[in-house]
Amino acid sequence: MIECVLFDLDGTIVNTNELILRSFAYALKDNNLPLLTREQMIPHMGTTLQQQLRAFSGLEDTSVLERSYRTYNYAHHDELVGAFPRVNETMEALARRGIRMGIVTTKIRPTTIKALEMFDMLQYMETIVTVSDVTQPKPHAEPVLTAVRNLNVDPRRTLMVGDSPVDIQSAKAAGVLAAAVSWSLKGEETLRGYNPDYILQDISDLLDIVEQGTKPL
Repeated sequence: MIECVLFDLDGTIVNTNELILRSFAYALKDNNLPLLTREQMIPHMGTTLQQQLRAFSGLEDTSVLERSYRTYNYAHHDELVGAFPRVNETMEALARRGIRMGIVTTKIRPTTIKALEMFDMLQYMETIVTVSDVTQPKPHAEPVLTAVRNLNVDPRRTLMVGDSPVDIQSAKAAGVLAAAVSWSLKGEETLRGYNPDYILQDISDLLDIVEQGTKPL
């Protein structure tokens, strides 16, 4: 039986997709670099900001791009970020069942906390592992293992939920179960290619998983 659920943030429990894509577009334009289409950017989402900006720009030093990105991101955060359906209700139901919860993200801590507070999700999270808290970000096992260690839970009874291949890869490397969300911008079929243990059609599917221990893909 599942005793712990770890969540990715962006694109998984908080809809930051439009904010992220527009922030990248602004950063490239602000620095006179060629613009990319959404289709070119989406496959890289889920990796660290630096990794994405290197892929988009071809530059090794992305510090100037990062400043542009964060300037736009902070200024437009509240207007462009939205909630996915039934996330809070599902977290409340998980909490009532005694399920431990945490966040494992490649975001920095300030914007992670900002988004969680905005949608009243911070109250459910017993640990928050950001990119600043690890040496090796997802897809390495370290972020998930850090959360498991912080909560002192059994990896075999822990489930990592995410919208990106790196979430599935990090979960598998850490020896925990992996659930991919069908509302990912990357598409359900792409995520199936990484062999997650579960595919969530709705966040409330988690209730069946933790109660029954299984749900067909």
